[in-house]
Amino acid sequence: MVGMGETYFAAFALALGCGQTFAGLLSTLPQLAGATFQLITPWAVRRLGSYRAWVVLSCSLQAASLLLLPIAALASGGVASLLVFLAVTMYWAAGLSAGPAWNAWIEEVVPKRLRTNFFACRARVSQFCTMLGLVLGGTALQFGKASTWQLQAFCGIFLAASACRFLSSIFLSRQCESSGGHAPLRRVSFRQFFADRRGNGGRLVMYLLAVQVAVQISGPFFAPFMLKDLLAGDPLKYMNYLILVAICFLAKVLALPLWGRVAHVAGARRLLWIGGIAIVPIAGLWLFADPLEGYKFSLALPLGFATLHWQLTGELVFLAMVQALSGIAWAAYELAMALMFFEAIPRSQRTSMLTIYNFGNAAALVAGSLIGAAVLQMLHETHAAYLWLFAISTLMRVVSLGFLFATPERQVEELSPTGAAHPLPAASTGGQS
Repeated sequence: MVGMGETYFAAFALALGCGQTFAGLLSTLPQLAGATFQLITPWAVRRLGSYRAWVVLSCSLQAASLLLLPIAALASGGVASLLVFLAVTMYWAAGLSAGPAWNAWIEEVVPKRLRTNFFACRARVSQFCTMLGLVLGGTALQFGKASTWQLQAFCGIFLAASACRFLSSIFLSRQCESSGGHAPLRRVSFRQFFADRRGNGGRLVMYLLAVQVAVQISGPFFAPFMLKDLLAGDPLKYMNYLILVAICFLAKVLALPLWGRVAHVAGARRLLWIGGIAIVPIAGLWLFADPLEGYKFSLALPLGFATLHWQLTGELVFLAMVQALSGIAWAAYELAMALMFFEAIPRSQRTSMLTIYNFGNAAALVAGSLIGAAVLQMLHETHAAYLWLFAISTLMRVVSLGFLFATPERQVEELSPTGAAHPLPAASTGGQS
């Protein structure tokens, strides 16, 4: 679903003629609207009496939202833009609604002693499947563009993405729920959530939100920069775009086993430090690609029925290496985040707290994207404007490390075989697996 669907939302908006700024904001504003809707998740779980029921319902609605995008392809102008916005908003609302309940439910399915290795393995398989969907989707779009069936190709990949999500909903419905949906569920208000501003949890949340703002200054505009600026006029632009994005996913797949071992030995907090520092320079490296544009070479790829002449530049090769580094860095950061949620938030509060966190995360995401959109508009969507976005994003990532630096070491409790709890250092293997 992610590889063939979500990844190509911005590209679809550009193909419909919705504009570069709209395409960038499509990655953020619908998430805020969706995050507002998903605040009903704790109430809905209590009403249904089951984590599983709410997760399956939310995922089915997410699959249904993708069916609206082919309808948007039949419209034009403002109507098409409105339909795309509504479809993507529904997509994020359903997906974000499923997340908090799933995080509480999965604890019944995955024993604590297996959790670190399980999530490292799960992330690796997920990234591989996302990359597979990305390759299939990008290939379909490239052939669609070559045969003037571009919009039809978009419709095809969105229908396939919807079918995949419906299939995943069926699989989710067949998972066990040993608590019968009656696990303790404690409501946490916004006031309670932000009450511990000076403690470990408060500082951690502030850091994660600061990173989100910093990253989203440039992140949502990656697709417009690639498709409308860097690769404009390139007959193989979708293939080159696909390769650059796929390299990031492949790097994540290859790096996750290593980061899983690091988390198992050193702990999630130290892994978060590694990932937090590693993601700082990624956006800034894009500033050094321009001088390499003049180095060009061509590759002839025989396809049997024809020979594909692939025009490469030094700029593209450099950016491919940057994408590989990006995948390695983000693999560490994302795995550490997932593990820290289990470590820091009691299960009874997790659904409620992650629902509020999702809202704050989406608000931070929109704040960052609006800063990026303002810079892009003030500089008239020029190539230099994108470079400014990358520079500002890098600077803000450095600033965000201050919140992580201020986060104190915390003690983690682990149940011994006799049932007694004893504190362990956050870096201890027992406290993390």
